[in-house]
Amino acid sequence: MKKALLVVWLMTLSMAVAAPRATAQGGAVKLNAAGATFPTPIYTKWFDVYHTAHPNIEINYQSIGSGGGIRQLQSGTVDFGASDGPMSDEQLAQSKFKILHFPTVLGAVVPTYNIAGITGELNFTQKALAGIYLGTITKWNDPEIAKANPGVNLPAADIVVVHRSDGSGTSYIWTDFLSKVSDDWKTKVGKANTSVNWPVGLGGKGNEGVTGLVKQTPNAIGYIELIYAVQNSIPYGKVQNAAGKFVKADLASVTAAAAADAKNIPDDFRVSITNAPGPTVYPISSFTWLLIPAQIQDAAKRDAIKDFLKWMVTDGQKFNEGLTYAQLPKEVIARETKAISLIQ
Repeated sequence: MKKALLVVWLMTLSMAVAAPRATAQGGAVKLNAAGATFPTPIYTKWFDVYHTAHPNIEINYQSIGSGGGIRQLQSGTVDFGASDGPMSDEQLAQSKFKILHFPTVLGAVVPTYNIAGITGELNFTQKALAGIYLGTITKWNDPEIAKANPGVNLPAADIVVVHRSDGSGTSYIWTDFLSKVSDDWKTKVGKANTSVNWPVGLGGKGNEGVTGLVKQTPNAIGYIELIYAVQNSIPYGKVQNAAGKFVKADLASVTAAAAADAKNIPDDFRVSITNAPGPTVYPISSFTWLLIPAQIQDAAKRDAIKDFLKWMVTDGQKFNEGLTYAQLPKEVIARETKAISLIQ
């Protein structure tokens, strides 16, 4: 009898100790998100690591492009979205609820190419990139390309232009840069928030699609996020910056682009840092953003999203450089941490 009472007492004590732990972990929370392909490698890593530390919180992310992410967020089919280009005033006005922008990492968009016999880094002037995508520069041995690459035996082959076919924040970054460096591009095409009326070229879906299309198409050129070029071991070129220097995209040159404008970032974090000043700056650099509703009715989801954002700008940043993304500037992290409180 005494033994039975002891067993019951121990079980009761065990339940009493375990109860606060179960309450602290809370029930299972599943968050659905969709959007940009540009940051997919780091988001996949983050969501996995965060889930390991918080088993009750699962984040399902669909890499469908920035345009798709914005549309799904506006329609309420996801809990938050992701975009490589900040939403326009018009897009925000069309939304039925207030949307906040939270920068996550810094990345670079690079020109990648597939030219037989050329595996080294080509130099691309601003004029050359604009001309190629306008369709006014059509041969690889065009003088505008050749003059920036002395000693390189460029073929007289036609350039096969590859661009994104889907609504894309990567396209926003690319066309934002071209609009700043080419009056012809600015007046004839302009920067597009996600979708572009391309003058020439073949379309690939996502950074993955463009990467694959360039790899399998002789004499092709495309633009992709840096990590996709690194992961696929395909060449990518240096780009002429605002100081006239040819700079390769890497952690240092992307960080330099953010540092040039860090103190001028507006309170809503919607900013362009393409073609930033400075001799060491890679000119096609950008933040990428999570798009979060300012008001979230589901308290469990709201708390989970806010906790993830706090983790993202602290511990999460430690994973960036291993995947070729630059960490956010300290000034941005400090301001972003305060902005998390705006989510109600």
